Amino acid sequence: MVTCQRGNAAPHLANNRCKKENSLGISALTPPTPPQDIVETLMEFPDNRLLIDLCGEFDRNLAQIEHQTGVHILRRGNRLAVIGDKASRELASAVLSGLYARLEAGKGVEAGDIDGAIRMGRPMPDRELAATEQIEMFSGEKYELRTRKKPVEPRTEAQKAYVGNLFDHELGFGIGPAGTGKTYLAVAVGVTMFLAGAVDKIILSRPAVEAGERLGFLPGDMKEKIDPYMQPLYDALNDFLPQKQLAKLMEEKRIEIAPLAFMRGRTLSNAFVVLDEAQNATTMQMKMFLTRLGEGSRMVITGDRTQVDLPRGTASGLADAERILKGVKGVSFNYFTSKDVVRHPLVARIIEAYEAQDGASG
Repeated sequence: MVTCQRGNAAPHLANNRCKKENSLGISALTPPTPPQDIVETLMEFPDNRLLIDLCGEFDRNLAQIEHQTGVHILRRGNRLAVIGDKASRELASAVLSGLYARLEAGKGVEAGDIDGAIRMGRPMPDRELAATEQIEMFSGEKYELRTRKKPVEPRTEAQKAYVGNLFDHELGFGIGPAGTGKTYLAVAVGVTMFLAGAVDKIILSRPAVEAGERLGFLPGDMKEKIDPYMQPLYDALNDFLPQKQLAKLMEEKRIEIAPLAFMRGRTLSNAFVVLDEAQNATTMQMKMFLTRLGEGSRMVITGDRTQVDLPRGTASGLADAERILKGVKGVSFNYFTSKDVVRHPLVARIIEAYEAQDGASG
């Protein structure tokens, strides 16, 4: 793809002042006549078939980018002229480049993808990546986990594949034994996408029943009863964000940690949502949680099928979802083994011993 800039674009706009509407009801050329100092960026795309997909049916994708960035986009053969002020032009060009890279990687481009790319490219105080780096991450050209405290790097091939799928899919499952980084990496991806502006908030959840205990028999108010179950999620966030910033974001409800039951009735839009310990969700709870997914959101489900604490005879929602959703477009499944354990080496050997025992008894 070749990009260049040319000077005053006002004559071109005067000659192309044809207002076109599409199925979105958005005018492709809606801004008023630009001032004389307007400049155009000319972008050339080598694959005309991908360019057609980039533009969308009746140029609806271009119209959406125009509407949300305030530029004009004129199509000339295999080139697009992006016309507007410097900041708007740079944003729209970065978005077009990122979306084209998605298409080159074999991924689709939908309205939600365009909206996400534009939100990632806009400057915000919380962001630490340049717009081009944010778009590269969105398009799948690189998967860097950058948090406020430290960079995070997947250590095993399974972890690398998992992180890639969390960036590429709206719904991802991470299934495997304890200590394999399922939840830790999911939270790291969520923090990275939050800081990059891909999502507006992070929501972390767990079923609040584990190891045979019931909340009603525990001392304290509801928060005091729930917090011990949520502590691993607090621990992960504390690894990635300074304590003061984390407290402020939680006070503003931009980061939430809540038990699974509290998700009922909500629509989670523009959020990165993680359900941890999903093997302890019932089938109805799992269906309820999955249907909370809103526009612009990503959802991650993590769990260990060997550590189910549900009452005897109650089916695990994780196993049920795995059976039903395998092969559904937009859903990824990643599996971990004892080889992916990144805790103390003894943990891997313990897991292997239990797996061998289960295999012998089975």
